[in-house]
Amino acid sequence: MNKTQKAEIVSALTEEFKSANAVVMCDYRGLTVSDLESLRNIARAKEAKVQVVKNTLATIALTNAGMSGIDIKDTNIFVWGADAIAASKVAVEFGKENDKFAIRTAYIDGEAADEKKVRAFATLPGREELLGMLASVWMGPVRNFTIGLDALKRKKEEA
Repeated sequence: MNKTQKAEIVSALTEEFKSANAVVMCDYRGLTVSDLESLRNIARAKEAKVQVVKNTLATIALTNAGMSGIDIKDTNIFVWGADAIAASKVAVEFGKENDKFAIRTAYIDGEAADEKKVRAFATLPGREELLGMLASVWMGPVRNFTIGLDALKRKKEEA
């Protein structure tokens, strides 16, 4: 890989990391290609991205994106996305299926985070779940009003 290719990778990753609300670094040592492909499929379904990046290039890209302070060592795969909850869920869900996959550290909303914080974010409801809860709350009064009207109608019919 020559310098121009490295520069292109760093600039592309910098832009990706700047737009991401979460970047989760995980150990993937021992996983097969089919395991990594299933990780990518899970990430694609949750609108997150997954990539194995050289540590030096990742460090430069993270620093350029304003995320510094973590020493990156060994083999790492990066999971990131605009939705911090979705990226965290991808890493945690895949980690449950594969014991060789381990969350190391993360940047969530521009701050360094440990595995516990990533797991805490993964337990939060996602955007669609929150919208469903909100719709249910909004429909509650309408539902109760129609039930009351129906009960009043039945009472009037009986009388």
